[in-house]
Amino acid sequence: QGQLVESGGGLVQAGASLRLSCAASGRTFANYSMAWFRQAAGKEREFVAAITGSGIITAYADSVKGRFTISRDNAKNTVYLQMNSLKPEDTAVYSCAASRYYSRLQQDYATWGQGTQVTVSS
Repeated sequence: QGQLVESGGGLVQAGASLRLSCAASGRTFANYSMAWFRQAAGKEREFVAAITGSGIITAYADSVKGRFTISRDNAKNTVYLQMNSLKPEDTAVYSCAASRYYSRLQQDYATWGQGTQVTVSS
């Protein structure tokens, strides 16, 4: 997989929604599982959500389950993260990543985007 470029971050109030996008270059996007990770200031990067290449199977961290939805459009080489009911504790840099394997583990993801900042005020 080639480059990954995230967009859609910003500053919102608690309870608001945001949709992050991750655009991928390359012609084999559908062959890759995609995931979102996040890293808050002073904390380690953590798994948020993952989706298989077909888009059929998804996984979520317990902290976002029921509020966040990962999806993909293989025709547009793009993966999305719809974030609803945002909380201050969701504040972090969100990065997308690509892997040949469907996984929750960072070490399984070889290609990463630069990240986009999401800040949720109380």
